[in-house]
Amino acid sequence: MSWAARRRFVILLIIGAVVGAFISVIGIATFYKAPSCTDGARNQAEDGVDCGGPCAYLCTELKQAPTVLFTKAIQNGDGRVDVIAKVENKNADAAAKNVPYTITLYGSDQSLIQEVSGTLDLPPGTSVPVFAPGVPSGKQTVVNAFLEIAQSSQRWFYISTDPRSMPIVSNIRQTGTMASPRIEAVLLNPSAVALTNVKAIVLVHNDTGDVIAASSTIVPSIPAQGQAAATFTWNGAFPDVPASVEVVPIIPLP
Repeated sequence: MSWAARRRFVILLIIGAVVGAFISVIGIATFYKAPSCTDGARNQAEDGVDCGGPCAYLCTELKQAPTVLFTKAIQNGDGRVDVIAKVENKNADAAAKNVPYTITLYGSDQSLIQEVSGTLDLPPGTSVPVFAPGVPSGKQTVVNAFLEIAQSSQRWFYISTDPRSMPIVSNIRQTGTMASPRIEAVLLNPSAVALTNVKAIVLVHNDTGDVIAASSTIVPSIPAQGQAAATFTWNGAFPDVPASVEVVPIIPLP
């Protein structure tokens, strides 16, 4: 091969390498996608598909599912019921926010009467009450009530300690009359920051532990290291003699 031919060969080889590198760069930029927590693949030291490891959410199948401890419908006048339930999160190191739930009411022949839905937060290692007041039931009598949480709706994240400033409940007392019972409680704020629009749910138990009444209220403000009153009222008598009262403040997860 002559010197001129070798020169042309080297030039063509260089041009081919440059073109090949350019095509490779374009191809990588066009078709390559970096691993992420939303790509439907387990490809970056994740514990499962798009969960665990570097991802914000933990793998649902590796955490304990929420346990519905009870769901009860309580008659509240003609054609309406109050539904009270309690959901337990047994995970001491995981929480979930805005978890959707569905409450289903059935009649004596297992006919569907009503469905209502909402969301709740599940702080680590706690039981959370759910209260749905005045659910329309028509002329039918509610025989069974169920609260369900779909596994696919749970998005767990790691949390070692509960970051919320929770009010302390004290001085619970029953006032009012038998026909119009009333329960009052004091909420103490131990933090250095005022708490606003604090929801509180009350559960009234009989001597066997069954819930015979429930209600909720909103406390507009609890001053820093101060206190405020939470008041719950009913328009009718309790169906049984109250033996104990439980007041639970509800503070959303940050």
